[in-house]
Amino acid sequence: MNVLLQITDTAGALLVLLGAAICLLGVIGMLKLPDVLSRSHAATKPQSLGMLIVLAGVALRLRSGMDLATLALIGFFQLMTGPVAAHLVARSAYRTGQIEHGELLFDELDEQLTDES
Repeated sequence: MNVLLQITDTAGALLVLLGAAICLLGVIGMLKLPDVLSRSHAATKPQSLGMLIVLAGVALRLRSGMDLATLALIGFFQLMTGPVAAHLVARSAYRTGQIEHGELLFDELDEQLTDES
């Protein structure tokens, strides 16, 4: 039984390390990528995945029912709020003219904004 707990703790520590590394890659992407849309992509996908992997590692270490429920809520709210916030940042950047329209493959917002006017 003690060996199983040690293996679980080691796996949890490795997951926390892997998740932190993925989050670090997302931060580097936010600093190095050239435009707002690329940065918003780097702000959502690696951050959400890294956070879920960190939460899985912490869940392996804690093993309590209340702790697992709290971690599940943290993961749920992370997946709900992170992409929505990045979408709003990208949309406000579009509306303020910080996005090059020539680089977009499709521009559905242009049609929506002209219809609203």
